[in-house]
Amino acid sequence: MATRGSGDATPGPRRGRLLVVATPIGNLGDLSPRAAEALLQADAVAAEDTRRTLKLFAHLGEKPRALLSLPAFDERGRMGGILDRLREGQTVALCTDAGTPGISDPGAVLVDAAWEAGAQVIPIPGPSAAASALAASGFPADRFFFAGFLPRKGGARRDALALLARLPATLALYEAGNRTSDTLRDLAEALGDRPALVARELTKLHEQLERAPLTVLAERFGGEVLGEVTLVIAPPPEGAVAAAEAPEEPLEAELRRRLDAGEPPSAVARDVARARGLKRSDVYDELERIKRS
Repeated sequence: MATRGSGDATPGPRRGRLLVVATPIGNLGDLSPRAAEALLQADAVAAEDTRRTLKLFAHLGEKPRALLSLPAFDERGRMGGILDRLREGQTVALCTDAGTPGISDPGAVLVDAAWEAGAQVIPIPGPSAAASALAASGFPADRFFFAGFLPRKGGARRDALALLARLPATLALYEAGNRTSDTLRDLAEALGDRPALVARELTKLHEQLERAPLTVLAERFGGEVLGEVTLVIAPPPEGAVAAAEAPEEPLEAELRRRLDAGEPPSAVARDVARARGLKRSDVYDELERIKRS
């Protein structure tokens, strides 16, 4: 089993070190002295985007000893040279464009491989949009679930929202500015109109934090939204999750009941499909079968 420590019990080759370095999410003043030292002293820096990382070094007035590209789209393909450096006993600093590597950013694949290669993995903590927004929300954070970015559409999105609705915890997720309003509306429909926080452009010049019920925030951010957004949603009222997880009425029984009540089949198909995450056409076919039976 891989363990972290200052060294092996018996003398041997020097172990490489992978420094997992959190970098500013906007305000360069948030770069800690320890993080700056790690970047400057490392034998090499593995960066999500070398252009962004060079700007960080320009802020420090220095250049990296070696700068290696580790983009999200090819993390596995490019980490071989980094692992070779670690096996040689070098120190490599890992950083992404902003925030903490591996938190909705590349890095986890390399960190996992570094453990397997026997390297020391050393976190250099610092900025995180999710942690910052949680702290500013005022919602309970003794138990929270970080959802990253929701799937954009389809069944995967419905399944993700259904999972979030069942969790008795504060929720945190990221969203692109232009999709913020749609996501707030979808969250309100799936979770109920819970209190929530929209944190836009955290630590940057146009930072904006707004706290209100989800439906109010959906209206407030209904126009063009620019920049990066972190959403924090309060946990459900006590007992709400248990009630939501009560045994669901069988589909056929619900359809028969609603037809017997005189509801239009098209409306029934629409409402049931939305509530159960089914295709409307499949529900309508089942309604037609029931009417023929």
